Amino acid sequence: MSADPKVLLTELLRTALESVAPDQVDTPILLERPKQASHGDFATNLALQLAKPLRRNPRELAGLLMAELPASPLLSRVEVAGAGFINFTLAAAAKTAVIGEVLARGEGFGRGAPKGVKVQVEFVSANPTGPLHVGHGRGAAYGASLCEVLAAAGYEVTREYYVNDAGRQMDILALSTWLRYLAFFGVEIPFPPNAYQGDYVIDMARDLRDAHQDRFVVATREQMLAGTPGLPAGERKDDEAKAQREQHLDALIGNARRLLGDEYAWVHGFALNEQLGDGRDDLGEFGVRFDKWFSERSLFDTGLVERAVAELEARGHVYLQDGARWFRSTAFGDEKDRVVQRENGLYTYFASDIAYHLNKYERGFDRIIDIWGADHHGYIARVKGAIAALGLPPEKLEVALVQFAVLYRNGQKTSMSTRSGEFVTLRELRREVGNDACRFFYVLRKSDQHLDFDLDLAKSQSNENPVYYVQYAHARVCSVLAQWGGATTELAAAELGRLENERELALCALIADFPELLQSAAADYAPHQVAFYLKELAAGFHSWYNAERMLVEDEGLKLARLALAAAVRQVLANGLALLGVSAPESM
Repeated sequence: MSADPKVLLTELLRTALESVAPDQVDTPILLERPKQASHGDFATNLALQLAKPLRRNPRELAGLLMAELPASPLLSRVEVAGAGFINFTLAAAAKTAVIGEVLARGEGFGRGAPKGVKVQVEFVSANPTGPLHVGHGRGAAYGASLCEVLAAAGYEVTREYYVNDAGRQMDILALSTWLRYLAFFGVEIPFPPNAYQGDYVIDMARDLRDAHQDRFVVATREQMLAGTPGLPAGERKDDEAKAQREQHLDALIGNARRLLGDEYAWVHGFALNEQLGDGRDDLGEFGVRFDKWFSERSLFDTGLVERAVAELEARGHVYLQDGARWFRSTAFGDEKDRVVQRENGLYTYFASDIAYHLNKYERGFDRIIDIWGADHHGYIARVKGAIAALGLPPEKLEVALVQFAVLYRNGQKTSMSTRSGEFVTLRELRREVGNDACRFFYVLRKSDQHLDFDLDLAKSQSNENPVYYVQYAHARVCSVLAQWGGATTELAAAELGRLENERELALCALIADFPELLQSAAADYAPHQVAFYLKELAAGFHSWYNAERMLVEDEGLKLARLALAAAVRQVLANGLALLGVSAPESM
């Protein structure tokens, strides 16, 4: 007997439908778990769907369908309910059959057959201008878990990180590092308030000094400040003051490029490699891996940015105004047109993004998923507009938004700003609460919902801590099996018919839901569904464990209960692995 009762129930209903309404055999058959256990294991609204086209009373149709259902050992009871629903109660053997499938398939239980669909998921992609902070951590955990869920559902997944190594922010980091380096040699230049302020910049400058001594001391204070506009007085925050600060910063970058000459590229590359390497290590320790690290600079080196803008222009979607080239993005739903090439000839970030997405399409992915911070919501229309303007199908690109997590320590909200240096790094958070708590807590809510990260709860060893609660269920099973001392292969022959009480059959039903749960989580880009499911499965197991003894004297009942416990353990381990969380054998 199949361990997937929904498949068999669908076949039985299709047979009944062919008899009752042969011209309606293509009607979708939907089966859902009733909210109340007293309503059975599954329910269908098929009769309600047929009522309008057949112009018949739905309860009457439900009765006809029920009468035409082929006899099956799968079912113990079938009844018409409400306005015309058909409720199915499964036989106990149909519910417990899933245990054998779990034990046989092990780590493969729940995984779907290959779909032949290539999916590229780009996530994190933080500017390598400083350590990853707790906000980046949520995007990393979500993206990594989503990739694992998609792969488990049968998709061919490519995980990608887009390295912003060609823009102004990297110039600011290079300048910040060099100014701190010069200070070690007594060349004191007022440090710009809008440069990168963190201690990590001083650490990089110190490393640069230790490795190369005074090799890059090529400027005096006067030379660096020559031609730079003055900074606004005080700490004014109006638009004019902000523009002055940015002009001052750009002038310093220009002077650094001129004075360092060819050495500027070396300092720039040093800062980039230091921060990119730190990010790689941090993510690797977090259990987040990528198949490809894609360089923004390569888009310029290969001429793809120039080609993408030229293609848009050839298609009539780019116009000249005030010496700059503008993409007519308002024609595609954007609020205003966007510059793709400035009057000085430099391409904008948006131009790079257009070229990057053109590259994704040219690599032949069937589906492209971008994971962006929620503050990039307004960017979706212009990127999809550019894709459409290039003659490519914009529906192939899907954007999942992630709200930044807000960390609370001792009830106090922690500020996170990369430029100011006032942030809590992902590495610090992981060291404090551990990888498991980080990964699990980050996916406890839908990605586009606000998340408060409760440090006190994450560190607690209590049932209120969801990751502890789930892991403890796994460890409990391991403890019981260790006390038993037998080989798990013995459990394949267990008499599963001995499992008769409601808690045991409810656990079997939950286990049987796991494969479909993975398909749903993949379709909705919602790994939080896996976290919710694991909490529910752990709760079911703890309830059963507290109510029943596993190691009873009755050998048949003992083996049956151990088989169910082992199946629970396997599904917990499979689900936790998708979320990047360990499944400890003891706690």
